[in-house]
Amino acid sequence: MRAKRKLAYTRPFEILATKKVLQVNPTIAAIRKEPIETSITVFEYNASEAQFEHLHSVDECYKYLGTSNVSWINFDGLKKVDVENICTHFGIHPLIQEDILSWGQRPKMDDLNQLLFCLLNMLYFNDSTASVESEQVSIVLGPTFVLSFQEDATRDVFNPIREKIKVAGSKLRLSGPDYLFYSLIDMIVDNYFIIMEKLGEKIEGLEEDITYRPDTTTLAKINMLRKEMILLKRNISPVRELINGILRSENDLIDNKTEKYFKDVYDHIVQANELAENYRDMMINLQDLYLSNVNLKMNEVMKVMAVVTCLLAPATVIGGIFGMNFNRIPWLHNPDGFFIAVGLMLIIPVWMIWMFKRKGWF
Repeated sequence: MRAKRKLAYTRPFEILATKKVLQVNPTIAAIRKEPIETSITVFEYNASEAQFEHLHSVDECYKYLGTSNVSWINFDGLKKVDVENICTHFGIHPLIQEDILSWGQRPKMDDLNQLLFCLLNMLYFNDSTASVESEQVSIVLGPTFVLSFQEDATRDVFNPIREKIKVAGSKLRLSGPDYLFYSLIDMIVDNYFIIMEKLGEKIEGLEEDITYRPDTTTLAKINMLRKEMILLKRNISPVRELINGILRSENDLIDNKTEKYFKDVYDHIVQANELAENYRDMMINLQDLYLSNVNLKMNEVMKVMAVVTCLLAPATVIGGIFGMNFNRIPWLHNPDGFFIAVGLMLIIPVWMIWMFKRKGWF
């Protein structure tokens, strides 16, 4: 019964994590379900004022094209018709439209139709399942606008940016859309460190479990965290190429003053890659530690069994000798023979224990 409970505990981790790691096949066309909940929000701002608006239809976004102010239009929940309409109106290339509507894409950037496009994953940590969840985010930079497309309408990591836009005199309010473009990417990258910090805490706790209580449940947790690290590495590693591509693009939409900020993001993503690599090495070491502890525990059990076998050997030999069916056996009719035999059976094991301790065998 206990084994069945352990199996039921370990299998969900193994199956679900494997599906997350192996779910991407770029040769298969994406099948996107229409979202239950959608939301369109707009921040329009300049140095002196900022306005927030919640839109009810895509048509209301069209007025923000070609304005002198900076416009950030955020789509939560992607409907195919809405995405195609907004992309057509803002002059976004059909290939970019296809990437926005895809799922499970590798982080990438493109420079098409004088627009900068980047696609990367926003990561969250689910405390209830101790797993990493990803959400694909697409960001398009134009002359006076930034379009962002998110899968989930209930969560993101952009609230600090929204608060900064509301503050008069903030760097965002005094800068152009390229700085907003940088801020969105930077916020996603900074959130990677929060995810890795939580995974680091799980790894530390798992290390203690392996040291003191190694069992099949611990092995299941090792496999789960190992696959989560693979998922994390797969989402973080390509972002380095993405940022490097933006720095090399030489697009006029990126001001020379903003390039240094993208270089800072590049440094952060390099650090995140190194940290993810270190965590992956730690998971390999934890697996080796688990196997070493299991083998050590088995060796301890075998040592105890070997000692018990050695201690019982004299009694077995003595009993076997005096149990033979020969007519003439020394001390066979000795009235104290039984007590002498039992005494030898006790004295010899005690002497053996003393010898074992003297040699440091246990």
